[in-house]
Amino acid sequence: MEAGKVFRIGGLEINLPIVQGGMGVGISLSGLASAVANEGGIGVISSVGIGMLDQYGGKGVSLANIEGLRAELRKAREMTAGVIGVNIMAALSDFGKMLKTALQEQADIIFVGAGLLLKIPEEIDFALIEKAKSKIAPIVSSGRAANIIFNYWDKHYDRVPDAIVVEGPLAGGHLGFKQDTLDNPANLLENILFNVKKVIEDFETKYKKKIPIIAGGGIHDGSDIADILAKGADAVQMGTRFVATEECDASAQFKQSYIDSRPEDIVIIKSPVGLPGRAINCDYLKEVAEGHRKPINCLWKCLHGCDYHNAPYCIARALTNAQQGHLEEGFAFCGANAHKITGLMKVKELMNGLKMELEAALEKILAGEK
Repeated sequence: MEAGKVFRIGGLEINLPIVQGGMGVGISLSGLASAVANEGGIGVISSVGIGMLDQYGGKGVSLANIEGLRAELRKAREMTAGVIGVNIMAALSDFGKMLKTALQEQADIIFVGAGLLLKIPEEIDFALIEKAKSKIAPIVSSGRAANIIFNYWDKHYDRVPDAIVVEGPLAGGHLGFKQDTLDNPANLLENILFNVKKVIEDFETKYKKKIPIIAGGGIHDGSDIADILAKGADAVQMGTRFVATEECDASAQFKQSYIDSRPEDIVIIKSPVGLPGRAINCDYLKEVAEGHRKPINCLWKCLHGCDYHNAPYCIARALTNAQQGHLEEGFAFCGANAHKITGLMKVKELMNGLKMELEAALEKILAGEK
């Protein structure tokens, strides 16, 4: 662990060990991702629901998703020479199409969460992955999930993912935990990190390569970054901190909901897809909690596990409404520390501040080690 050390994923070199988390629907697109990449981190475009945004609608959501992702990646490439990633949910009904699009557009790295990244979709073969030179990084919330993925890839593909993201229970959006286990000490980010690190050690030896671990969930400042790096992570994933930036692709109203939030406003909800999620409480969520059912006109069954006939609301529509500023008809997902955000800033200002905080914190840690 050294201040200023370059973070690597295979042949990719990243100057700052910061991965901007992929946030959907439409919160992290080309604007935010390119701004982060320009400052030396990894900028990440969220693929989920792009086809529901106004600029890509009118063609059928599935086709619009593909065209939207392609367009956002190309826009990002025009705005940065830095590292651009894509976040794709394995639970998406069009996961294979979105993964293929990201590979065709040669995204530098593809993060896959919301499900175990096991069997590669039939429309994709590893020749396409090799040609694209895209790195693959699953997102997990336990050592057990990491073990399943790495053993499956080792057995069936004679290779393993290039990196892995470990998300703890303080993350925003859908969480990879049962609601009654969120406060279990075993699920602290540092404990999950330790378990995942043990899992991949043998695979690093077998394949003679470093498999970086990116840790996320509740990382707010440079001190948090230094602390988790000292515990064995190679980089961090941060989403919430990037929402209240000028370059974030969300509406001004969405960003302001973060700035105005208080600790008591941040709640755990039960998503229609059956997972707990962390969000900023609002009238919309209060009405849902009181038993009011929102009308659903399913334009596209976005998730395999969604029973939209019985769901209390359409989460894709609610998140799209929020992204576009209609918070009376939706809500904002967020991380546990959203209430610590007090104002809007540019990505450059945020990244410079994080870098300074990180260097100062690492110096203290290293001084204590000597």
